Amino acid sequence: MKITGRNIKRRLYGLRTLPSNIKRVRYFRGHGVHSPFVYAIVREVFMRSKFIDDKRSLYDALTAAGVAKRRAMQLQNLMVHCKYSTFKIDCPVEQVAGCDMVIATINSPAEALQQMAEKAHSEHLTLCVISPTLDQQRDRACRAIVDAHTCTSVDNRGYLLIFNNHLPKQKFRL
Repeated sequence: MKITGRNIKRRLYGLRTLPSNIKRVRYFRGHGVHSPFVYAIVREVFMRSKFIDDKRSLYDALTAAGVAKRRAMQLQNLMVHCKYSTFKIDCPVEQVAGCDMVIATINSPAEALQQMAEKAHSEHLTLCVISPTLDQQRDRACRAIVDAHTCTSVDNRGYLLIFNNHLPKQKFRL
């Protein structure tokens, strides 16, 4: 009698088709991140389940704009961690100057993201794009921004952070 069924080779073949977020599980909790700046962000911002301090201005503005509470809390903690004091949400490109962090929610069109990134780079601001893979057009725009960017970028699939600081070009997909 012949034993039929899936052998080990066929069972392991399915691992090639796992979604990208499961393939990146080795980067969980900051393992594999070789930048002290990004490692601190992962440990102090992404892994934190409570607010760092009592400030809630960005959190309130983001939840009013329809951003999930967990993401809004992480961005509020990022603002405190990086010592930012001002922010703007979905503002036109001309009004980007004069703040520390610019946030583009899903209400910002994909065509405007490239202009926002260029303006943030020239003004040395941090750009945050909420839901960078919402649709194909937005995904292509975000990939083009990261490829052309000269500093550090962090993509945790919920939002894309484009830092315009003194650090060398590094791309992190967590």
